[in-house]
Amino acid sequence: MNGIHHPFSGALYELEDPDTRTIRVTDGDQIGIFSRYGRWIEGELRECDPHLCGWIGGPQIMKHRMVDDAG
Repeated sequence: MNGIHHPFSGALYELEDPDTRTIRVTDGDQIGIFSRYGRWIEGELRECDPHLCGWIGGPQIMKHRMVDDAG
């Protein structure tokens, strides 16, 4: 999966499920699953950065400059 490393902790934040928008956070040997609001769902890792979860799990908006208007 693709993800983003937290700039301070180095933990990897990845989109776990696109339908539920859950986030998988991996920090060393510990893994935790969180909502896109940063609420813990399961796993041994129980803390995360809620702002980064919101950024990873939030709505994906296409840039208006990438739309093909030539149709």
